[in-house]
Amino acid sequence: MAYKITDACISCGACEAECPVECISAGDDRYVIDADTCVECGSCAGVCPVDAPQPE
Repeated sequence: MAYKITDACISCGACEAECPVECISAGDDRYVIDADTCVECGSCAGVCPVDAPQPE
């Protein structure tokens, strides 16, 4: 199950920098994860200060 970024995102960019497959990018109001590229490693969730990345 891929991760998604919830509305809790504060757009700090920590998740994007941590992603080993570069599936996270800046969206209009928060970061977004490309579910087709996500390898479900959880690296993004481990560095997010507000726990915005969550399993779908």
